[in-house]
Amino acid sequence: MTVLPHRGRDEPRGARAGLVVQKYGGSSVADAEDIKRVAKRIVDTKKNGHQVVVVVSAMGDTTDELIDLAGQVSPIPAGREFDMLLTAGERIAMALLAMAIKNLGHEAQSFTGSQAGVITDSVHNKARIIDVTPGRIRTALDEGNIAIVAGFQGVSQDKKDITTLGRGGSDTTAVALAAALDAEVCEIYTDVDGVFTADPRVVSKAKKIDWISFEDMLELAASGSKVLLHRCVEYARRYNIPIHVRSSFSALEGTWVGTAPHSDTKEQKVEQAIISGVAHDTSEARITVVGVPDKPAGAAAIFRAVADAEINIDMIVQNVSAASTGLTDISFTLPKAEGRKAIEELEKAKPAIGFDSLRHDDRIGKISLVGAGMKAAPGITASFFDALTDAGVAIEQISTSEIRISVVTRADDVNEAVRAVHTAFGLDSDSDEAVVYGGTGR
Repeated sequence: MTVLPHRGRDEPRGARAGLVVQKYGGSSVADAEDIKRVAKRIVDTKKNGHQVVVVVSAMGDTTDELIDLAGQVSPIPAGREFDMLLTAGERIAMALLAMAIKNLGHEAQSFTGSQAGVITDSVHNKARIIDVTPGRIRTALDEGNIAIVAGFQGVSQDKKDITTLGRGGSDTTAVALAAALDAEVCEIYTDVDGVFTADPRVVSKAKKIDWISFEDMLELAASGSKVLLHRCVEYARRYNIPIHVRSSFSALEGTWVGTAPHSDTKEQKVEQAIISGVAHDTSEARITVVGVPDKPAGAAAIFRAVADAEINIDMIVQNVSAASTGLTDISFTLPKAEGRKAIEELEKAKPAIGFDSLRHDDRIGKISLVGAGMKAAPGITASFFDALTDAGVAIEQISTSEIRISVVTRADDVNEAVRAVHTAFGLDSDSDEAVVYGGTGR
């Protein structure tokens, strides 16, 4: 993808009016009144001198309703037709939003992902963007129009089939368009006022973060934070696109995600551990491969079988092999929705791997503490585990990086664990409780 140079990121925001990409989630356009409210917000941005490209998700719970409907017709819907069905939700939302904007006296044109030039690979239901050629969007902007793009979708490069981008696809669409169009900022509108130190639905005293680095946001997203998805942040970091996460239900300043806003920020982050927040995830399951011959080829064969099924793995633990048998157990976490497929693929590979049995556990949860400088700061790990112990939370798996500590526990213990860790690290707000306007935080 060819991306034009951006202005210096230390230039004051608003120094010049440029192109803005705005993304509105399903909770922001849940019904006709919400759509009219969002349309007014978009028009106000246009009146302030900006060119505006809007990426919109399906209204409210439309996508979930379409998934349920597909399940009633077919237990395993064909990938191509499933994508054709799911993209209908965004097409409805984009057309209605364009109508609402025109009703306010401004010109708007709606575009599907294909029409917007979002080109993907051929993997249905979770395609990846490989290029963006927004010629029609540029033309619409040059003609003075507001461009409305259906999120979550694209067109495959080889077969020209409609594809969907999977979870968080609309966020990724927005950032990809922002990069291709050299936007000044990508604004992600949701139903909370920004990125918080924890999910405000779980921790009522969670604090809103004013600014967070790409790296810390990547860890929070990968650890289960719902406001932004990992792929979206990864794309923004690659092309240095500042993201402004804010609520579509208020005019408050949100959270800026990007490179350091001040030259001394990085120095400060190196000197001491700065805890960004506590994330949690209950959407994963764990598979344990029991009785694996303790040799490199065994582990390689396990993860090759899972990779060939295009399943992403998160945390991995291998037990010390028993001296008497030379066998070991290997556990890994993965999305719950992929559990059955992973088990099927491993059973096919059982003769080659030589394991004894498989165990599947979908009642687990993950809690992660994220912050810069944690590896060099003594006491962080001890305080984290002390908080979990005091809360009576049993730890089943541990994973760490330079800026993250994650543990797996029982799903029923997750909320209590998050609150305990949040309090232990002094993240609780002294002000009013965080406002959640509705929806799921996306």
